[in-house]
Amino acid sequence: MAETSLLAMPDTEPQVPAAAMEALARDGFCVVEGVLGADELADYHATLYRIARFDREEGWQKRYAYDGDTNANQRVWNLISRDPSFCRLVEHPLALAFLRATIGWPALLSGSAANLVNQHGADEVLHADQSYMPEPWAAPHGINIAWCLDAFTADNGATRVVPGSHLLNRSHRADETLPVLVPIEAPAGAMLVIDGRCWHRTGRNQTQAPRAGLFNWYTLPIYLPQENWFLSLNPVIRQFGSDTLLTLLGFRPQIVGRLNGLEP
Repeated sequence: MAETSLLAMPDTEPQVPAAAMEALARDGFCVVEGVLGADELADYHATLYRIARFDREEGWQKRYAYDGDTNANQRVWNLISRDPSFCRLVEHPLALAFLRATIGWPALLSGSAANLVNQHGADEVLHADQSYMPEPWAAPHGINIAWCLDAFTADNGATRVVPGSHLLNRSHRADETLPVLVPIEAPAGAMLVIDGRCWHRTGRNQTQAPRAGLFNWYTLPIYLPQENWFLSLNPVIRQFGSDTLLTLLGFRPQIVGRLNGLEP
């Protein structure tokens, strides 16, 4: 395969809304409404809730330390391997446009997971997604693109953020006073874009219905992905995925990660 294919990107990309980029630069997050149509939103919603129900019935749920003591919320990890349809969101044209405008290309998909926030869930630990990266940060080294499969509201556990915290270029310290957090409220079908430096946590769901969101975490290609795709990826994706997707998953390296000088 020619070297140019290693940088595969779609021939055409949508323009990132200027207002969204301004909000992202100012606040560390932004919301773009109406990205998913009604039919595709319904399909993703049904698929995720089917997988989540199966995991509960089979006892496949895994504890997540950041979720607090109650562990009432449910995570679904390696989402793209659970159903390949979620790959479409990973390489959604608008998601890639934000990716290119913030951390550049090529990049890596570090993780793809869903969070179902249930009633009685505890507050998540306040954190920045790139907190495991060396400080001080001069820029975002990662970007989290979330998809609202249910509406995110102040009452149902919407992600809560500290606006402007990304400009501090460091993590929140344990001995610091807890800052004011605001919920990111957005309708179902919206895309949330969160700077990797922005302090945030999952909110508390005070309703009886779960709130589902999908989170695709992208980073600069110098960092080891949180998910070990070489071990956990569904082989179907490796066989049929686009060059763009395989670049995001680390199967189209440029300099590091090769085998005998060639792509793995």
